[in-house]
Amino acid sequence: MNKRVTLRDVAGVTGVHVSTVSRVLRGDDVRVSPATATRITEAAKELGFHRDRWAASLRSGKTGVIGVLVPRITDIVLATVFEGIDAAAAGAGYQAVVSSSWDDDDGRTVRIQRFIGERVDGLIIGDARRNDPTLARLAADRVPFVLVSRASRGFPSVTGRDRFGGRLAAEHLIDVGCRRLAVVAGPAHASTSADRVAGFVAAATARGVPVDPRLVIPSSFDVAGGASAMDRLLQIGRPDGVFAVNDFAAIGAMGTLRDHGLRVGRQIAVIGYNDIDVDAKLLVPLTSIRTPLRDMGTRALHALLALLDSGSTQSARLEPELVVRATTSDFVPAAALAP
Repeated sequence: MNKRVTLRDVAGVTGVHVSTVSRVLRGDDVRVSPATATRITEAAKELGFHRDRWAASLRSGKTGVIGVLVPRITDIVLATVFEGIDAAAAGAGYQAVVSSSWDDDDGRTVRIQRFIGERVDGLIIGDARRNDPTLARLAADRVPFVLVSRASRGFPSVTGRDRFGGRLAAEHLIDVGCRRLAVVAGPAHASTSADRVAGFVAAATARGVPVDPRLVIPSSFDVAGGASAMDRLLQIGRPDGVFAVNDFAAIGAMGTLRDHGLRVGRQIAVIGYNDIDVDAKLLVPLTSIRTPLRDMGTRALHALLALLDSGSTQSARLEPELVVRATTSDFVPAAALAP
């Protein structure tokens, strides 16, 4: 086995004191000449030096690790957010470690405590509840954290402007001629669901097309949840425009509509949320509200670093964008179909 390269090895090659080598390789080179810093970093690379994160943590009290909690790692939305977190963390000299809570209260408590036990420097939490006692306890214990994707009142978060995104969806469906609107609403505990629905309903009402409360159906954020919610909506009465607060739920709703012999996009307009890559590749491409997911992750990491550095940070709300495809652009209002 090859001998592990140490700071002392790098110091011996470069002819500088080991403490200077240590400072440069942990990023603190303000008191070192650029030429010396370059010589040290190039020697370290040539020798194959790797910083011992855990030994460094014993000296500094910091591990250089950020814990990230998401509902499901397999969810492409949060996976894309995590890509932004991971890239930004690496650029700042941190390691991001992700864990799935499965949106389960007990599961998230266990995982948060595990992160704390492993002495992560801070947390980025992507599965927050609108009313979340877990977050209040973390704040009381002075655990640094920032929320991403979902918000919870009183805590720093980086999310999309979800109410505005819901408004964009309502105005678009009304503009293409829909008059009986329905909502696949997602779970009530998530701010993404509540805010998108609230924005949609308020905008529709303002345009003179109020949404029947019976046609706002809770669901999970997946294909099965969207399919089930759409089945319930059709039992109440057929809408001509459907807003699903998540693209996977929208895809599930479209499947149910096809199963009932309805032409998605032609007879019933459908709009989703997040604009995942598959939307444009569907048999009937899905109109969606695009959110800059990767940028959301990057901004969340920077917000956490600001919190770690200064003890305070700012929330951010990212702008959504309507992306129109065949599930709404091909819609023909019922009056136009009448003989």
